Amino acid sequence: MEFKQTSHQVARGSRPDAEAPDGRLFLFKNVSELRATYQIRLLAYLAVKEGRELVIKVPQGCKVHSSLQELTKQYCSNVTIAKTLART
Repeated sequence: MEFKQTSHQVARGSRPDAEAPDGRLFLFKNVSELRATYQIRLLAYLAVKEGRELVIKVPQGCKVHSSLQELTKQYCSNVTIAKTLART
């Protein structure tokens, strides 16, 4: 995994939106299409490093880009995409 730094040579980081008592990490995205962004790759690295599961919750109609599909295949035991019904 490639780590990037800002112009001031400070490593960037990311935190999940929620953490469950059982150790799962949650990231909530309300988007129509989701790619393997730097935030998602960092959280996937955290999940793999700590032996935890990253659950990315998206709306039912969200399209998952091939870059994110590849990431979930590579780390199938650590990264999961959960499509949920939208609340009205």
